[in-house]
Amino acid sequence: MATPQLSGIALMLTVLAVQADELPPPAYQLAAHDAGIPSTVLFAIALQESGLRVRGRLLPWPWTLNIAGTPYRFATRQAACHALLQALALHDAKRIDVGLGQTNLGYHGRRFSSPCKALDPYRNLAVTAALLEEHHATTGDWVSAAGRYHRPAGGAPAARYRAGFSRQLERLLIAFKQGTRP
Repeated sequence: MATPQLSGIALMLTVLAVQADELPPPAYQLAAHDAGIPSTVLFAIALQESGLRVRGRLLPWPWTLNIAGTPYRFATRQAACHALLQALALHDAKRIDVGLGQTNLGYHGRRFSSPCKALDPYRNLAVTAALLEEHHATTGDWVSAAGRYHRPAGGAPAARYRAGFSRQLERLLIAFKQGTRP
């Protein structure tokens, strides 16, 4: 699977992600509000999980798949869905992460009515926010919740993820406080 050129779509997503002066973007605020979590936490997770540099800015990319450890980004939801269905025919669903939050289909596929529904940015954010809230209820803090979101079993991979997430969150909080774009 080759990653297609993303120029026109990238511009559209840049506009969608930053069209409002309010940050995080409204979709993140809505999903976070509905789950009772901070929107900056949700946005930092999406940046960490599916972030793509577009015109010098890091933006979450909704049509991102990670298949057996290899990331793929697609220009359209349809292309990502096609690749996702092919991947599911070849790999265990536990080896496939999907969308803005890189939701693992093997563990959380039941949260979507079909595999390709995991590519719906709003649904993916809602599931990501719900999972983060569940982990926060167990851990009591957002950095630990983020580590469990990435790897519930913990260990070195979760520790590395917590460090990366903390950097993303700190960068966002500074940018938002200063009124600048991250």
